[in-house]
Amino acid sequence: MSTDTRDMGEVDEPAFAGLAQRHRRELHVHCYRMLGSFEDAEDTVQETFLRAWRRRETFEGRSTFRAWLYRIATNACLDLLARRRPEPATGGEVLWLQPYPDRLLDELPAADADEPETVAVARETIELAYLVAVQHLAPRPRAVLILRDVLGWPAKDVAELLGDSVNSVNSALQRARAGMREHLPTERQDWTGGEEDAATRELVRRYTDASLATDIDRVAALLRDDVRCSMPPTPGLHIGRDTVVDDWVASGFAGMGRMRAVATAVNRQPAVAFYLWQEEADAYLPLTIDVLRFTGGEITEIVTFHDDQFPRLGLPERLPADGTE
Repeated sequence: MSTDTRDMGEVDEPAFAGLAQRHRRELHVHCYRMLGSFEDAEDTVQETFLRAWRRRETFEGRSTFRAWLYRIATNACLDLLARRRPEPATGGEVLWLQPYPDRLLDELPAADADEPETVAVARETIELAYLVAVQHLAPRPRAVLILRDVLGWPAKDVAELLGDSVNSVNSALQRARAGMREHLPTERQDWTGGEEDAATRELVRRYTDASLATDIDRVAALLRDDVRCSMPPTPGLHIGRDTVVDDWVASGFAGMGRMRAVATAVNRQPAVAFYLWQEEADAYLPLTIDVLRFTGGEITEIVTFHDDQFPRLGLPERLPADGTE
C-alpha cells in the first residue's frame, strides 16, 4: 500500500517514525528558513513529528504524506514565532542567526537538482543574506513567501494551510516580495561551489592568508566599500570598509597571536574557521568562523560565528601544534 494513501491510524509508532524520518532533512531546512536558527529548527522538527504522530488519524490521503508534514511543520513554526523574540533590531541585525553546514544540505533529496532554476532557488534561499532578509517579514507573509517561491506550492494549498483566501495569500506574497527587495543584496554572490569558482577560491585563500598574518591592510584591500560585517549573537552591524577596519583595530585584531585556519562551506557560501594557539592546551582551539560573500571579485559581507558552532559544522575540536590533523 502507498505510504501516501495508507490508513495512518493502523501504522505503529516505529513504522510511522520511519516514514517521517525520510523527510527530516528537508523539513529541518524548511523550519530553518522560517526561523533563522538551526537549534530552533531542530526543536520544531521534533515538535512536528510529535504532532504528526498524535494526529496521524487525520491524514486522509488528500495530499501526499510529505505535504501533510510540511503543513504541520509550518504551523509549528508559526506557533513558535508567535511567542518568540521580537522582530530584528533596527539596522538589519538578526542576533539569533545560526549557520547551516553544507555537509547537511547535501543530504537534501537529489530530485531537487533536476532543474537548473530549482538548483538556483535552493541555493540562493539558503544563503545568509536571504535568511536575514526573510526574518524581517511578519510570520505569515514569511510562510507564504517560502511556501510559494521556495517550495512552489499553489496559492490554493497555501490558503488552505493558513486558513486564508487565495486573494489574501496572493496579496501577502506581493508584500513579502516587496519586503525582501528592501533587504536582499541586488547582486548574486560569486560562488556556486563548482570548478568555475577558481577566482573566488583564490580570493578566499588571500583572505585566509592575510587574516592569519593579522595584516589588516591586506584584508581591507579585499573588501568592497560598502562591506557589511556582523557577529551574531553579539550585537553590532558594521557597514563600510572604514567602519569595519576601525572595529578590527579597536578589538585588537593585529595582536591576535598565532592562528591556523580550516576551509569549510556554510549556507552554500565559502567559509573559513580560525583556530587560536592556546599555550595551556598545547593546541590551536576554535576561535571564530567567517562566512564570506563575494560579489564582483570583492568581499561584500562577512558574517562571523563564535566557536560554539564548530561541532555542528563538523570542524575539528582542536588542531595540534605540528600542523597535522
